[in-house]
Amino acid sequence: MSSRPAPGAPSPGEDVFGRVAWALRRTDLTLQAVKEPSLRAAGVPGSHYAVLIALHASPGLTGAELARTVGTTPQAVALLVGKLAGRGLIERRPHPRHRSVQELHLTDEGRAELAKAERYVTDLERHIQLSLGDQRYRQLRELLVQVMEELPNWTPPAES
Repeated sequence: MSSRPAPGAPSPGEDVFGRVAWALRRTDLTLQAVKEPSLRAAGVPGSHYAVLIALHASPGLTGAELARTVGTTPQAVALLVGKLAGRGLIERRPHPRHRSVQELHLTDEGRAELAKAERYVTDLERHIQLSLGDQRYRQLRELLVQVMEELPNWTPPAES
């Protein structure tokens, strides 16, 4: 047997955990793990927060648009919307041009719940900014935006 890696596989000793893609993944997992207990204590789990903040930023999203915005499936969003509507945090309204489509909006109760959660998220963001300093914080934000904008331009290598 050969001890050489398969074509395209990382070479032995390569620091695969030093890759930017891995660092982004680990950072997101850590961020969620740190944020979730506070959000749950406020009564707004992370998945609910994602929906509420998306509807705050873009009132009137449809279910499909909301799913794309929060990065989940339409089926998962439908369940979340049902829960949040049942709690009176969001409401469905008829779409002005498409009778079979509904727009989603925050209610006053939803805005109040979002405000409770925002207290923690804003403080966490401030912690990140203070830990990096203003210049590096801005630089990181700009680099992350650049990565997000460039990722859709990637094409996988051709099969060999």
